[in-house]
Amino acid sequence: MKRRDFLTMSAGLALLAGCAPGSGQSTSTGSATAPSAVSTDPAKIGRATLTVWDQEVRGGGNSELTKLIASFQKAYPDITIKRVSRSFDDLTKTLRLALSGNDAPDVIQANNTRSQMGEFVKAKYIIPLDSYATAYKWNDRYSESLRATASYSTDAKTFGSGTLYGLPQMGEVVAIYTNKSKLSSLGIKSPSTWEEFEAALARAKSSGEVPLAFGNLDKWPAIHILGVLQGQYEQPAAARKLGYGDAGASWTSEGNRKALTKFQEWVTKGYFTPGFNGLGYDPAWQQFSKGKGVFLIAGTWLAADLTTAMKDNVGFILPPPAKAGGVSYTTGATSLPFAITGKCKNPDAAAAFINHITSSEAMKVIAETGNLPVVESDKQKAPDALSKQLFDAFGTTTKNDALLPYLDWATPTMSDTLGAALQDLLTKRASVDETAQTIQKDYGDFTSK
Repeated sequence: MKRRDFLTMSAGLALLAGCAPGSGQSTSTGSATAPSAVSTDPAKIGRATLTVWDQEVRGGGNSELTKLIASFQKAYPDITIKRVSRSFDDLTKTLRLALSGNDAPDVIQANNTRSQMGEFVKAKYIIPLDSYATAYKWNDRYSESLRATASYSTDAKTFGSGTLYGLPQMGEVVAIYTNKSKLSSLGIKSPSTWEEFEAALARAKSSGEVPLAFGNLDKWPAIHILGVLQGQYEQPAAARKLGYGDAGASWTSEGNRKALTKFQEWVTKGYFTPGFNGLGYDPAWQQFSKGKGVFLIAGTWLAADLTTAMKDNVGFILPPPAKAGGVSYTTGATSLPFAITGKCKNPDAAAAFINHITSSEAMKVIAETGNLPVVESDKQKAPDALSKQLFDAFGTTTKNDALLPYLDWATPTMSDTLGAALQDLLTKRASVDETAQTIQKDYGDFTSK
């Protein structure tokens, strides 16, 4: 998941009196114990302040969360929200230290990956949410497969099942944005097969265009492109085992080697933005929005910003399958879930806030601001043509059980291992076999424990 720019607000923590039932279990060292009795009436909580750390800094994400915070505070004026927004990278770098300190935030967005949420579960930095899921009937609204993306065993050894630790707002799917005017000028129809897509890349290159806008300075963007390629060449069951860190799959399989080979081949053919390993993710998609690039492989979280910049000139398609009409497997899941920290002195207030920003009414706001609601997307009216394409794409992939987990979820160190290995692959400092072995070692060492 998900991957966003930076607005910093005050991170001070000011918790006031007035705890509701179940709210007093936290200590100065934090607690991973969920309240045995919970209150779901925020009006009875009393005066409280919640510090919320999020990474919804881009246009669409910032807009929806700003509106939902305002509506929550209007409905419950005694509960004050202090918001701290950071880019995805900055949040990742600072969150662990913040959670171990005395002024830890109350509600956070935590990356589902083992290196973030998994480590927070293990360290008891965040609390189980099963009692709140029952009280608020989250299990009725969120399917088991969606809940799995934020579920761990209490010892964090198992990912994808067990106890719920977070709740997301938005769905995510990594697919292909298109510059429609460039496709038209090049005489390229929207590809319906993988072969047609590769032919379109070749046509764009021969015409002097940048076929694929790409910036990999941050390292993680390459992981998303590899996920799209893996969806073409690896068996879905094996890809899921690799993503969730379950034993029984291998990075040295024929399918994964084909995906890595194709990735390196695209570099050789000059399909990416020149100097991509020195170009940041945001500058790359911003260049695409200004006409530098025919295609952009990225997630649905960019939709609102690309619509603002490109109007109706931007399109969105799932990675085409091998055969027209086939199933398109690709990386996707949910946006970063919101979790309650172990040091939160009023978890009932925190749960009420999370319930508010993930409610049916919230899904309408999320859709209206150009984002992809994680549930009830079929009930929403898309605000523009691109959003309609996103809603349809997410609905299709979830209906076909075609979403594959983010590859950096697999182990606590996989994000760093995979990011560095792919940079070496793309600069040809490492061969396909060497890259596969490097990634396999991280995965194998973890799953053999």
